[in-house]
Amino acid sequence: MGKKGKREKKGKGAEKTAAKMERKVSRRAKKEEEDLEALIAEFQSLDAKKTQVIESSCPPPSPRLNGSLSAHPEKDELILFGGEYFNGQKTYLYNELYIYNIRKNSWSKVEIPNPPPRRCAHQAAVVPTAGGQLWVFGGEFASPNGEQFYHYKDLWVLHLATKTWEQIKASGGPSGRSGHRMVACKRQLIIFGGFHESARDYIYYNDVYAFNLDCFTWNKLAPSGIGPAPRSGCQMATTPEGSIIIYGGYSKQGPKSEKRKRRRGRQAEAEGAGDEEMEKQSPQGPVEIVKEVVAEDGTVMTIKQVISGPAEEKERSESEEEEEDGALSQQVEPCPRSNAMLAVKHGVLYVYGGMFEVGDRQFTLSDLYSIDLHKMEEWKVLVEMDPKAQEWLEESESDEEDDDMEGAEGGEEEEESSEEESEDEEGEEQHPSVQPDEKHADYLSRTEQYWIKLARSNMGPDAKEKKVVKVAHAMAKTFYEDSV
Repeated sequence: MGKKGKREKKGKGAEKTAAKMERKVSRRAKKEEEDLEALIAEFQSLDAKKTQVIESSCPPPSPRLNGSLSAHPEKDELILFGGEYFNGQKTYLYNELYIYNIRKNSWSKVEIPNPPPRRCAHQAAVVPTAGGQLWVFGGEFASPNGEQFYHYKDLWVLHLATKTWEQIKASGGPSGRSGHRMVACKRQLIIFGGFHESARDYIYYNDVYAFNLDCFTWNKLAPSGIGPAPRSGCQMATTPEGSIIIYGGYSKQGPKSEKRKRRRGRQAEAEGAGDEEMEKQSPQGPVEIVKEVVAEDGTVMTIKQVISGPAEEKERSESEEEEEDGALSQQVEPCPRSNAMLAVKHGVLYVYGGMFEVGDRQFTLSDLYSIDLHKMEEWKVLVEMDPKAQEWLEESESDEEDDDMEGAEGGEEEEESSEEESEDEEGEEQHPSVQPDEKHADYLSRTEQYWIKLARSNMGPDAKEKKVVKVAHAMAKTFYEDSV
């Protein structure tokens, strides 16, 4: 009886430990979300200073991936919004809006007041209503160190004729997510799949939502038949008959611990090619990839693709290889890439940006190519780029040691890395300096009122005091970490 009691006691102890760990993870997840909300609010306070529409000619946008490229429904233009860029040490998020004039082969940047917060891995869809509308849903915001993520569940519309952004607030929509897909079909926006990550969970979705463009209401759909498994980064398109086709995608059990691999995995989730698939790009023999295509009515079709490996390629004759090399030397085509932005206008496919990796280095692109889908004869280079000219900052050994220590300590929270410096500077304004050997807590206590006053001036008199204090603390911490 005594031994049984000990076993029961031991079991209760394990339950308490698990419950304690769950509470700790929940607190960490909540803090991460609050930290990112404060950082997002800080960026929005800077955007709030824009009071008028400014459209100006500009060079091609900076390198980026996981943005959206959409064809204007009435004009010969492409619309580029959002995206991200990683230079080896820091992640940058964008909410810039660029217009590409197809006929003139020229770019312009359009600054519009009250834009959506910075994001990547969102979805955009255009409809011809009232001179054209660009609808944007979801996506994510990443902390500068690329370790924390905030998933949006907001819905925005850009009225192209008047160049105004509007946030549409309607209840009953999808949860926050990125890597999902959205198409416009029969006066509705249809959203499928995606994923959500926090310190608490890692979830893939296969739910389907419809937003009615006439009455501005959400409806969760329950299609009949056997639906696709949960996934992100799939391809989704409408047919002339009004059906929706879903193809491929990406899913995995949980996040990877090492930072670089985690970024690769997350980027794959947004576009549908994971680390495991990257390894298959150089197979040693024939590889059969089986994909499923699920139509709206539940019909499932299977597509098999066989990739030949080096063993089969060696069997080709030398003359065939010479002919192929000669043909390739005369052709121009985009380099291999993932997470690029695509749009089709008048039967022409446009490919912008994306990234490819060489070893541990990530090259982010800003080139633009086009190909006529009716002829499929050749690629045209509309914007060139030399990836070798791109900045790349390697992680220091101390950074790698910190990552190793964090893993060894079982993922203990590193509170002082939750907020990083803002991409936008505060101009030439002189902030209270950090005294020698001054701790962060002491600096914040000494200068808190200054930062609250600055945050209030940026956010306006209507901002809630709690949010103002969060932004003020984020700004103070950013300045402190830059100074020490």
